[in-house]
Amino acid sequence: MNSRFGQRLDAVRARLESFGIDGLYVTGEANVTYLTGKSGKDCALWITEQDAFILTDFRYMEMAMELQGLFAYREVKVGRDACDFFLSMGKIRIGVEKNHLSLSEYLTFLDRMDADRIVPVEGLIERLREVKDALELEATQRACAIADACFLHMCRFLKPGISERTAALEIEFFMKSNGADALSFDTICVSGANTSYPHGIPGNKTIETGDFVTMDYGCKVDGYCSDMTRTVAVGRADEEMKAVYELVLLAQRTACAGIRAGMRCEDVDRLARDVISDAGYGDCFGHGLGHGTGLEIHEAPRLRPGSLEELKENQIVSIEPGIYLPKKFGVRIEDLATVTPFGIINFVSASKDLMIL
Repeated sequence: MNSRFGQRLDAVRARLESFGIDGLYVTGEANVTYLTGKSGKDCALWITEQDAFILTDFRYMEMAMELQGLFAYREVKVGRDACDFFLSMGKIRIGVEKNHLSLSEYLTFLDRMDADRIVPVEGLIERLREVKDALELEATQRACAIADACFLHMCRFLKPGISERTAALEIEFFMKSNGADALSFDTICVSGANTSYPHGIPGNKTIETGDFVTMDYGCKVDGYCSDMTRTVAVGRADEEMKAVYELVLLAQRTACAGIRAGMRCEDVDRLARDVISDAGYGDCFGHGLGHGTGLEIHEAPRLRPGSLEELKENQIVSIEPGIYLPKKFGVRIEDLATVTPFGIINFVSASKDLMIL
């Protein structure tokens, strides 16, 4: 285990010079987890070419001591004592994570240290996290298997009269009862006209005969996220609902069939977007085709218009086109897959054919 995290630590060290810093102060919770295999809550790291420290307080001391041999432990209250820790080191250039350091701590640094010592850094560790190793892929597959099983359970559970909130709770209870460590994000389970909200919040509305129900949910296993969406009909579906559903399904399957490592993200997005736009619904698909996942539910790459980034082998991406008709209904279908030079390996096996429960 230590060799795996040691390699990640070496990869960070190899990039310090290119950012013009003597060391990196790691405060992003997921980044701490990536480099240690432990919870990043209330912990930070200080990494130089020679040293590596985990900085935390007494509550996490025992956990930190388990990292001996890879990280030295220093009792430092993150956000309060870190400035004193760095002042003791002399005039060094400290890389701080631009997207994760709190404004309060940054202002403290500027108040007590020369401004040229503080170097905002963006993406140093996040770039390393984009491509997954075998253990990360396997953890994601297990999380997806739980989400798959949950869909089958919900197809038996959903019926008229059940509220969106009750259905969302059932999704969460099932996943946590069947091996999930945590939720990937707040569960979306909406029905009827509420399905036209891409990120609708489950409420007291009850499911009615003739409703679409959109379920967008995921869970974590060993820290890694699953993410899937299915839209089902309850009782019946009218001709417009069926036509829109089949169009989204065609777009989703077209994207799944066309994705390859080396493609630009905007071209991947276009695979599905052209299908929807050519049918006259382009204005009803307002978000990107997908995003990366990992220790966080939204990571690079971003599959969206204008993104020139190229897909890499063993990145994990969501593939989730949708059509949303305000005040009427919406449809989204989402799988999670890993990218290869020859296509994708889809981690989600639940049926995508229109189901009328």
